[in-house]
Amino acid sequence: MLGFEAVSCIYDDGTKAVDNISIHIKQGEFCVLLGPSGAGKSTLMNLINGVTEPSRGTLRFDSLVLNKKNKTNIQRSIGMIHQQLHLVPRLSVLHNVLTGLLPDVSLWRSLIKLFTPDEQRRACQLLDEVGLEEKHLSRRASNLSGGQQQRVAIARAFISDPKVVLADEPVASLDPAMSRSVLNSLKTAAENHNTTVLCTLHQLDYALEFADRIIALKNGRVFFDGHPDELDESTQAELYSLDQSQPVKLEKVA
Repeated sequence: MLGFEAVSCIYDDGTKAVDNISIHIKQGEFCVLLGPSGAGKSTLMNLINGVTEPSRGTLRFDSLVLNKKNKTNIQRSIGMIHQQLHLVPRLSVLHNVLTGLLPDVSLWRSLIKLFTPDEQRRACQLLDEVGLEEKHLSRRASNLSGGQQQRVAIARAFISDPKVVLADEPVASLDPAMSRSVLNSLKTAAENHNTTVLCTLHQLDYALEFADRIIALKNGRVFFDGHPDELDESTQAELYSLDQSQPVKLEKVA
């Protein structure tokens, strides 16, 4: 489904944010990316959605190589849940979900909010899947709680029937009970639609509870890759141990 073949990403200042990563992620896997700040998690996500290009190596999406020629088509198969959500505060819950279709509908349709009955039914179905009742459909996004807004963001990410959903710290600002509820909604939606999810988290206990697979990064390299049960306490401690070394730097790639 997703394949990294000896992928490295080197920034202009010489920092090697991702260092020779080779991994394969299967269709339908719920993968959690772990690691300390600066480990390379955000860069890895940006490589997948085409925001950042690899300096070396090859990234494959199904049978396609992610490059300038294929980038637009691949991006249409990726849903995003941003840490800041990026909902439109003045729009209703229903229309916020439908904005996930904007890359596939004409500009004039989007400007006048002209979505088909089938598109609206799908949005309602997704909102029901993530636990938002019908009474919330017409509410403005700005009037929702944090957990409700996250559910809208999840439904929006799935509205275009993506093959992959990237979730960047989706529960960073929520309390533990709401965090577990939101992650459960995300995983249920992924299972219902056989969608691959890559989710960055800082909370180790949530990763152990919800992930099918944990990929832990440290200093731009894969430090651990396996089932949550295999991530023992000593490995956890080593992953988050203080690293006194400086970021890896190389000469700028021509």
